[in-house]
Amino acid sequence: MSTILVESPDSSAGTVQKPSAPAWLREPLLHFIVLGAVLFAADHLFASRKDDPRTIVVDASVDQHAIQVFKDARGRDPNSEELYALRKVWLDNEVLYREGIALGLDRGDTAIRERVIFKALSMVDAGTKLPTVDESILHAWFDSHRDKYDEPARYDFEEAIVAGDRSDIAVRAFAQALNSGAPGDTQADLRVFTARPQGNIVQSYGDEFAKSLAAAPVGEWQALPSKGGMRAIRLKSMTAAKPATFEDVGGIVMQDWTDSVMADQRSAAVAALAKKYKVEVTGAP
Repeated sequence: MSTILVESPDSSAGTVQKPSAPAWLREPLLHFIVLGAVLFAADHLFASRKDDPRTIVVDASVDQHAIQVFKDARGRDPNSEELYALRKVWLDNEVLYREGIALGLDRGDTAIRERVIFKALSMVDAGTKLPTVDESILHAWFDSHRDKYDEPARYDFEEAIVAGDRSDIAVRAFAQALNSGAPGDTQADLRVFTARPQGNIVQSYGDEFAKSLAAAPVGEWQALPSKGGMRAIRLKSMTAAKPATFEDVGGIVMQDWTDSVMADQRSAAVAALAKKYKVEVTGAP
């Protein structure tokens, strides 16, 4: 082995992001300010257009900027669903910005788009109201979002990455050689993963690999199939999944439910404002 790389439990090195329903899209407070105002800090390029104030154009220039900022932050281009979500956030912010301008909220804040959006959003928030909640509602929320609260199975394992031939046959032979204690002259890098959660493994290597890893004997090198090809893996230990109980996470559930309800109300209010505008979308998706 020539190199050893230790991966932290939540490290994303070497992973492939899941293309659908990314986690950042499910965060209720990402709307508008967190993602919108920060991610699109250069939106003045678009906001300065002098066209019909009741027409919002979402075109290639919006996509190009969104794609570049997303790529700078995450190291890859957004997929079609992520690009659609980025467009939606930009559109919500554009609606808030124009409403803020119409209400005169830019006074004393000219050329600072994010502050105008924040002021408009603050007015929207003032019109929201948290509904009455009881234990049955929170329990229902907890049951429908268990994947967020349950502690997943976690794995400690090693991967030997062959420097040369990585064919299935070569990886199987290398795994056998490692078990025999005589790997020969084959050069490989060793990556060490600790407390890696089940979902992250599925995301990085695929469902078939995750199932094979769960069934692998501890301490023995195995050639396991993954979506990126055969891999030489040695399972070190596994911690079983632990279901959460409402009694243990009730306070967190209450806060998550509150954030979600308020975010839904906020989105509905901005959608109602957006009906005042004609939205023209060019290009895909």
